[in-house]
Amino acid sequence: MSVKIIEDNVVKIFDTTLRDGEQSPGASMNVEEKVIIARQLEKLGVDVIEGGFAVSSEGDFAAVKSISKEVKRPTVVSLARTQEGDIKRALQAVEQAKHPGIHIFIATSDIHMKHKLRMSRNEVLDAAVWAVGYAKKHIDYIEFSAEDASRSDWDFLVQVFSEVVRAGAITLNVPDTTGYAIPAEFGSLLRYLVDHTEGGKQVIWSAHCHNDLGLATANSLAAVANGARQVECTINGIGERAGNTSLEEVVMALKTRKNLFGVDTNIVSEQIYPSSRLVSQVTGIPIPINKPIVGDNAFAHEAGIHQDGVLKQKLTYEIMTPESVGITGNRLVMGKHSGRHAFGERLKELGFNLNKVDLNRAFLRFKELADKKKEVYDEDIEAIVAEEILRLPGRPDRYELLYLNVNSSSNAIPSATVRMRVDGQECVDHSTGDGVVDACYKVIAKITGSRCHLVRYSVKAITGGADAQGEVSCLLEDAGLRVSGQGAHTDIIMASALAYMNALNKLEYRKHYRQMVAKEGP
Repeated sequence: MSVKIIEDNVVKIFDTTLRDGEQSPGASMNVEEKVIIARQLEKLGVDVIEGGFAVSSEGDFAAVKSISKEVKRPTVVSLARTQEGDIKRALQAVEQAKHPGIHIFIATSDIHMKHKLRMSRNEVLDAAVWAVGYAKKHIDYIEFSAEDASRSDWDFLVQVFSEVVRAGAITLNVPDTTGYAIPAEFGSLLRYLVDHTEGGKQVIWSAHCHNDLGLATANSLAAVANGARQVECTINGIGERAGNTSLEEVVMALKTRKNLFGVDTNIVSEQIYPSSRLVSQVTGIPIPINKPIVGDNAFAHEAGIHQDGVLKQKLTYEIMTPESVGITGNRLVMGKHSGRHAFGERLKELGFNLNKVDLNRAFLRFKELADKKKEVYDEDIEAIVAEEILRLPGRPDRYELLYLNVNSSSNAIPSATVRMRVDGQECVDHSTGDGVVDACYKVIAKITGSRCHLVRYSVKAITGGADAQGEVSCLLEDAGLRVSGQGAHTDIIMASALAYMNALNKLEYRKHYRQMVAKEGP
């Protein structure tokens, strides 16, 4: 085992996209998807990857274990409560990591202790110290989090943090779990803890902020200004409720305003945009066009005065360059004459490190698309990978679309005919609906016997021109399970059908796993 401690002028980036970010409704990922993102996170330069909550499910355990084998530079950690079973499971999950770690947490606010834990302050203190001490017998890298720290008594936090440092914790995390804090207040809390915690100058202080009031990035930066040397964040700011601190916002704020903060990160900023696109494709959560750093409008200028200024000198209205976050001016990347080698290299640039079999599958789809379109863009390639490669490992899809025909006019009820393969058997049926997409979804539901509810449906043209490829994302819910599906095609109705089928196949996997756990236990 090895523990990596960093210099005081470097802020570590702890990425929890695969754990806290996955808790966004409909954003759950399978093991293969998590591994693909973990590879890109390593390329991005994150210091710590929180791969999951190992004890919560077999899927999370397998993901943390697979990521531990896959990445070499980052520390890989699993979340764990202050319970022996949690800690043992987390240790098993990271045991093959080059840099293994564990992230132990317990709530410290009065409201959490009284209503959730039903424990006294002394009981919480004892549990925290025992858990850190127990883990220290097996692993060196231990982070301790005081859940809901922003609503906790400051002096009680000092007591808890002082004791867990004595027990062996090397990173102390201060979470704004509910997004309640205000920057000036949160910065003062960090400074108070650093100054009053015994051993507080010998550990790394970390901030984990949520965005309920839209202040996650501001609070994280306030923490850095007051002594925090680690920020916990997610790609695109995804996460529970309103999300987590956005990695790209924190990193670029520290880079752009280094004159103010005086610190660096280990992030390769040119990998920010590819990472953002990859996570969006995998989770099905679209990037808002006005999202800072990575949104489509982040470097767009429409106002005449702005355009004139940028043409004369970019610094007039751009405080960073698109190239600094991995956005290039030339979005055309491939055509029908492109070869397999060039295609593979472009995939690597976009954050996809595929094996030979998956590369061949993606290349065939790329060639099919290139024959239909004059221009193939990065977004087209990402859509191909999302549809063809990011599937459930080791399991064939239960449903496969073979044929789709739709009819619609101002004088007739929209209808759809679908032929598909279900468990290897071909089925065909017909249905009508309020529109062609509705008719298409109704006939697919009829054939599959699905009773799922369509929670969200979104469409966007991911490339320009009349032959643009359309991307559809949908969110389905069935028996408490929520899954997202994605589909891309030059025909938006076909893209809609592919997205629906993708979600249904994910839903089948989740149901299968739930049944397996019910029979065999997690």
